[in-house]
Amino acid sequence: MDKVTIQRIEKLHPLVREEVKQIIQECDKALTGRAKVRITQGLRSFEEQEKLYAIGRITSGKKVTNAKAGQSIHNYGLAVDICMMIDGKTASWDTVKDWDNDKVADWYECVKIFAKHGWDWGGNWKTFKDLPHFEKKNIPTKKGLVKTSWRALLKMKMDKDGYVILP
Repeated sequence: MDKVTIQRIEKLHPLVREEVKQIIQECDKALTGRAKVRITQGLRSFEEQEKLYAIGRITSGKKVTNAKAGQSIHNYGLAVDICMMIDGKTASWDTVKDWDNDKVADWYECVKIFAKHGWDWGGNWKTFKDLPHFEKKNIPTKKGLVKTSWRALLKMKMDKDGYVILP
């Protein structure tokens, strides 16, 4: 696991940090070739979200999100975007490349591992597929499983560090 990924994990919601570390370790173990996973985005501020939402609407470029501030699971530290780092140098978002020649695309090896841990993949979305994106929609808490839609998260209280307090 590279330094950038570790730094991004440390900013995620405290309830998912250890699980994400485990997922990335499992992905890196499964990928026996030149590719390893890097988290390219984790926690995103509301301000950062607004800037992304403006792309293709207010500023030039192709739309990159349909989520306004507060409408992205990234805003709560419960989502990550990934890429493959090839030989520790080059970022790749190629979802079909099999860098370790095991007859399974490296990206899909990771998709399966995230799914095993209960993370939803943006590649399964019906509209606006987001292949690098994974989010935790159901969080186990002391009071049971909490479904975490952005609408529910937006209404929750935050702790002193800015993370939603899950029941």
